[in-house]
Amino acid sequence: MLGYTAIWWLGSTLLLSGLSTLGSATLTISSAFQVVEYMPQLVAVEDFNADAKIVNGGVANLASSPDTIDLAGNAETQGLRQLANHKNLRLIYVIAEVAYRLISKKGSITTPADLKGKRIGTMPGTSAAYFVQKMMASAGLQEGAYTVVSGLPCNQAPCASNSLPEMLKRGSVDAVGFWEPTEQLALDAIGLDNAVIFQNTTVYREIYSLYTTDEKLKDTTMRRSIVEFLKKLLQASNKFVTDPDNVIPRVASQVKIDENVLREAWSVHDWKGGLPADLVDTLTEEDEWVAKQDRRSALARADIESFIDRTVLEEAQGNGTYLY
Repeated sequence: MLGYTAIWWLGSTLLLSGLSTLGSATLTISSAFQVVEYMPQLVAVEDFNADAKIVNGGVANLASSPDTIDLAGNAETQGLRQLANHKNLRLIYVIAEVAYRLISKKGSITTPADLKGKRIGTMPGTSAAYFVQKMMASAGLQEGAYTVVSGLPCNQAPCASNSLPEMLKRGSVDAVGFWEPTEQLALDAIGLDNAVIFQNTTVYREIYSLYTTDEKLKDTTMRRSIVEFLKKLLQASNKFVTDPDNVIPRVASQVKIDENVLREAWSVHDWKGGLPADLVDTLTEEDEWVAKQDRRSALARADIESFIDRTVLEEAQGNGTYLY
């Protein structure tokens, strides 16, 4: 017969074992493998043992397949696009804020206003297109005062003839606005001495975010797993801030970017993470543009407020109590 001490030890061991597995679920995250911004998620898995697997995709996959996708990474523009028909989506963390650049050739172009009547290369319907619209509007030029020309991104030279860097180089567009490393490659294509760069984070910065659904946050097991993943992601984000020399070669290899090109573009990325105080105002304004593109009514401010859930980050940072 087991003695009291043995019974106590066995019971304690079983209890601790149960607690260690309570609420455990391997997460599936959908994020585009072609963009630099997704990489802290991968580092969270590889370096900090986050219990998750990442598949190629984005927030549209989370919206359409919530039974198989638990989290998604994407720019805020696509988040707003999906929110219109999926009010249960939640933005729980901003992984990166990126200062997009509008690049043109020197000469007659010295300010964004000089692009009146000119051709600007970007990708319609994306965060880059919204950036172009915002930058031009800041110079007093509304849509229609310039021509938007669709072009493709490029991650590594040599770039295709229909890519934005090559289009700028040969003069089929007068400026290009996009995310990295396409902009750095455009800059390299025309030469820094021959370039003029327009950039203003008070006008626009990409808000690459992590998304989930309200239902998952209300599920005890799933919420615990999401909070635990975010803890690991916070560690990964800190690595991007404090040890760029370690992560840049990995990012370059994984996303298939020339390492020197990525180093040149690294400073436009803000990796500190969090949930900016101006998020509701910024997304409410941006949705007016997204709604126009999608031919729908703009979302109410209350919808944007519900979209942003700060409780998960608070729990991950130790500033809140697990809500289960």
